[in-house]
Amino acid sequence: MRSHSVCGVAAVLLGGLLTTGCGGTGDGNGDGSRTGGAGRSASGGHPVTVTDCDGAETTVSGVPDAIVTSNASGLELLLRLGVGDKVIGTGFPPGRGTLPAGLDGRARKVKVLSETVIPKEKLLGSGADLYVDAFGAVRSGGGMGDVPSEEEFRAAGIAHVRLKSTACAATREEPVTDLSAVEADITALGAVTGARARAQRLVAGMRQKVDAVREAVGEVPEAERPTYFFFDFDAGTGQPVAVCNRQVAHAVITLAGARNVFADCDADFRPVGWEDVIAKNPDWIQLGVRDRGSEEANDKAFDEARTWLETHPATQGLKAVRNGRFLRIGSERTTIAGVRNADTVRDIAAALYPGKVG
Repeated sequence: MRSHSVCGVAAVLLGGLLTTGCGGTGDGNGDGSRTGGAGRSASGGHPVTVTDCDGAETTVSGVPDAIVTSNASGLELLLRLGVGDKVIGTGFPPGRGTLPAGLDGRARKVKVLSETVIPKEKLLGSGADLYVDAFGAVRSGGGMGDVPSEEEFRAAGIAHVRLKSTACAATREEPVTDLSAVEADITALGAVTGARARAQRLVAGMRQKVDAVREAVGEVPEAERPTYFFFDFDAGTGQPVAVCNRQVAHAVITLAGARNVFADCDADFRPVGWEDVIAKNPDWIQLGVRDRGSEEANDKAFDEARTWLETHPATQGLKAVRNGRFLRIGSERTTIAGVRNADTVRDIAAALYPGKVG
């Protein structure tokens, strides 16, 4: 059970992983680090020290007992870590059938606090002692909703943990070309929740899949790798939205042995024009459709995305369209940081290199 009487918890507003204070102000010790606690006792390998987007250290003193997560990506990670029984609420819930079959039923049992951003008062009054947040920091201009202040998190006894691979994408200073940030999130969340061993197994499984692809396509010269466009069909067709080099999908595409046609875009996502896509003339196009909840509904959406590209005057002449080089791989597993990114690397590579990747 969580302790209400001694420790207060504060969130690092600047996109960070965890900061708390016990018997003090929670402002740290003057050396850039912070000390805090969640849960009743120092168990499961606690205290745990993690870092925020800027590298500031934070120490978490105990295992959390009641967790709220901002959206489906955090919920999926918590379920995969085997701590789903501690999750008492979520925002942006996954659609029915969005998660793999083994996780979908468990996800359905988690209370939905909001279909979108969890309202501040509902979050602060949820009874949580840990909030897992996949959204960007307020300072980046990409913060979501009316975010509680550090003082409000502290007063409610809620530790605030950000999934940096997603939350910090827009402010990342270098292109992301591997899944190390995703692996770090899994490792850190496993440590914070007392699920270190499970986190290690998840990361090992991801690395095994990605390493197999790297070995298979590693000798293909960069100039000979096919160019690739992620078509975010659900973002709208009037103006395409490019996956840029700060987004995890860029790493997925790169690891699969392809060249993202918008690799020169220093952002996570950015609206572009169809004239820009035409100028890039990609070899392959991924039909980035969001999960509709059933195989039949997904197939229909993939068909609609392909038909749009094949019939629209601006796109029907593209090389990938003329050659029918489409990949029917969903958006979530490509653009949302998580375990399934490694599966997407393998699936893209298998399509692009059928003789090399099985």
